[in-house]
Amino acid sequence: MIAAQEQITRARADHGAAVGSRNANAVWIAGTNEDTNPEVALARARRDQARVNLERTTVRAPVDGVVVRRSVQIGQQVQAGVSLLAVVPLADVHVDANFKEVQLDHVRIGQPVELTSDLYGSSVSYHGVVVGLSGGTGSAFATIPAQNATGNWIKVVQRVPVRIAIDAQELATRPLQVGLSMNATIDTRTVVR
Repeated sequence: MIAAQEQITRARADHGAAVGSRNANAVWIAGTNEDTNPEVALARARRDQARVNLERTTVRAPVDGVVVRRSVQIGQQVQAGVSLLAVVPLADVHVDANFKEVQLDHVRIGQPVELTSDLYGSSVSYHGVVVGLSGGTGSAFATIPAQNATGNWIKVVQRVPVRIAIDAQELATRPLQVGLSMNATIDTRTVVR
């Protein structure tokens, strides 16, 4: 009987709290409509934030290509500025051929180049064009440039990167990957002005 009395007392207290909460809410939202109701505004804000969060789950690459290095997993949350992956645009691949400086006497931009890849062997050749020469040798841009500490001057033949654009149709037929070994032969008989 005492337990029943306590349940009745507790139920009356809960009812009184609910009525009080209803009256407080009625005062809080009095004179509002659907557009100005604070609870509706809060629900809209949560909906809009959920939409933004959903849009941020898709990361679009700036170029078409193949992912070659991925440091993020599905479902992982990342911070702004963190490197997630590397994309290589295989449709726009070029070759940086390192020629000795003594081989570049007659090399000019626009000259035709024939390339073979170790991937396909010498039976498959690519055709390209010289599109540029580097502004410095490979050793000039090395993290730790070679220096002779003995005080003697020794001439070392340097290698200069020559950029070669490859025919896009040939790349579509036989795709290449980054870092492959290539042999390049520039036709220096072709004079380009």
